[in-house]
Amino acid sequence: MKKIVSLVMVAALFCSLETACAQTDKSKRPSPPASATATLSSGSLITINYSQPSLKGRTIGKDIEPKEGVIWRTGANEATVFETSKDILVNGKALPAGKYGFFSINKGKEWTLIFNKKWDQWGAMSYQISDDALRITATAIEINKPVEKLTYAIDNNGNITLTWGTLQVPFSVK
Repeated sequence: MKKIVSLVMVAALFCSLETACAQTDKSKRPSPPASATATLSSGSLITINYSQPSLKGRTIGKDIEPKEGVIWRTGANEATVFETSKDILVNGKALPAGKYGFFSINKGKEWTLIFNKKWDQWGAMSYQISDDALRITATAIEINKPVEKLTYAIDNNGNITLTWGTLQVPFSVK
């Protein structure tokens, strides 16, 4: 009887270790990690680290975020992190060098893009407006060919686009 109890306990230990290890491998998540990086002509290194949700037949704003008027982590899982190695201008407004939680509010064609001083947080659950370093406005564009996975792109001229479904939200950094 003691051998059976011991075997069950060892099996349970292995199962719990496997589960713990699987959770640390973020590439196995339904929304895996992704990043976009570019070095601008000014020498500033811009990096966006995010988790990449997929539509999977769902409708943005109805079945899945971003929902209109609601703060969104602008990705999945942990808050999206926007990092700049030097002071920059985002759509003409100053943002000091550093790491920021990147959030947004979908207001239809007009979006509010938010750079929050608290970058190391899960989702938008602990987001606080008092920690905002910068808010800008960007205009969403409808695109013809839907994109299944949320994707960020940065070019060396500082043009950044967030694309998902039939939405594209461009903004610029200099």
